[in-house]
Amino acid sequence: MSILHTVNKSPFERNALESCLKFATDGSALLLFEDGVYAALKGTAVEPHVNDALARLKVYVLGPDLQARGFSAERIIEGVSVVDYAGFVDLAAENGKVQAWL
Repeated sequence: MSILHTVNKSPFERNALESCLKFATDGSALLLFEDGVYAALKGTAVEPHVNDALARLKVYVLGPDLQARGFSAERIIEGVSVVDYAGFVDLAAENGKVQAWL
């Protein structure tokens, strides 16, 4: 059964992303939304961790939350896919379980 992991906290304020990456199994999906979108940005201290995760996880970022924080898709780490709200729903439906990391 595949799992969609969701992270909505900034990696610069909480350790939700760190915990998620530690426990997420290969082939799982990770969606970054709300302040979690900061983890998807190029040139940050967490970029190496996200790049490592891309080798074993499908990583997504919620486009409307990026835009709400003033970022465009050009700022996103290569390999991270931008999804809209319908894509978020599709990810939740496609995966057997959703695990929220707080």
